[in-house]
Amino acid sequence: MNTATTQPKLKTGTPPMLIAARIARILVGIVFIFSGLIKLNDPVGTQIKFEEYFEVFAQDVPFLHDFFMGLVPFTLVMSVLFCAAEVILGVALLASYKPKVTVWLLFFLIIFFTFLTFYSAYFNRVTDCGCFGDAIKLKPWTSFGKDVVLTVLILFIMGHRNRLRSRNTGWLVALTVVFTLGLGMYAVQFLPPIDMLPYAVGKSIPDQMKPSEPLRYKYLMEKNGEVTEFEKYPTDPSYKFKEMVLVNEKAKPKITDYRVWNDDSDFTQQTFEGEKLFIIIKNTKDIDAGSLPAIRALVEGLKGTSVAPFILTSTSDDEIKAFRKEFQLENVPYYKADATVLKTIMRSNPGTWLLKNGVVRGKWHYNSTPDADEVKRIVIE
Repeated sequence: MNTATTQPKLKTGTPPMLIAARIARILVGIVFIFSGLIKLNDPVGTQIKFEEYFEVFAQDVPFLHDFFMGLVPFTLVMSVLFCAAEVILGVALLASYKPKVTVWLLFFLIIFFTFLTFYSAYFNRVTDCGCFGDAIKLKPWTSFGKDVVLTVLILFIMGHRNRLRSRNTGWLVALTVVFTLGLGMYAVQFLPPIDMLPYAVGKSIPDQMKPSEPLRYKYLMEKNGEVTEFEKYPTDPSYKFKEMVLVNEKAKPKITDYRVWNDDSDFTQQTFEGEKLFIIIKNTKDIDAGSLPAIRALVEGLKGTSVAPFILTSTSDDEIKAFRKEFQLENVPYYKADATVLKTIMRSNPGTWLLKNGVVRGKWHYNSTPDADEVKRIVIE
């Protein structure tokens, strides 16, 4: 009698490469969602970066100058759409919603970002790409390296896209579309929900203009072809100075370019004295004129109080004088500030910014200009 020996079937687990693809999918999805949400919190900041890139491209590629400058008026819309796309595609990837299409769209998006970061790093142009908004500052080559890693991960996922099962999660992606576009539009209309800039409410401007601790440096000196580090500058004259490197980088002042002036004198320190309400006019060309009556009413309501209103602008004297006359603000003194500083302080044009002894007590988009009673209540708290 023959006895047949039945061999037990070996259970085969998930192939290691497929597990790696799933891990890559999770990592890529999380990074895109995180990056997109941070930038959607402040789409005007990303708009500024797009403008910088297009202006640089217009200079560096003269025969396409008009094309790139023609894109500048659409940078805010582009900012909201690109940032929303990061979050939407990140969610779609994690939710396995149409993974083949999603991976291809992510690939095209990361190629675009990789080109921008490479251009920044290699040509030393637009040295802060704004990859993670103002929450995380990355150096150009670090940003480029991050995008290269993401590109490799996305390519790896693409190699296994046929093994990724599509799930019925369209409802989640649809909710993400509504949420992201809503968040972006809210931030444009009423300032970022979470202000990560050094001029946010509660921040002390003069304190941030100082280092958080004494700055420490190390000295790289060369002798006989060898480079040696010193904590103090060596007295040995045989050493040749090579480089001085800041050791405690994080102790650097958060604000280094804040300055207010007029034709007669520097007004920076005076801005830190008492209560001052600044009406920020970045320029008079694309200003929302419909918001000026509310600002004028605010100025009138503060007469006789301790709150002194001022106009802070980067435009020319002739333009701001004509502006003050047209909108009946001639009794409000004006001072100058750097255009980049004003863009950092205020994401709307115009906007109002309240300081008390150098500490930011209020910050308002022109769509939410406060009345005089609200300002008076804030300064006495």
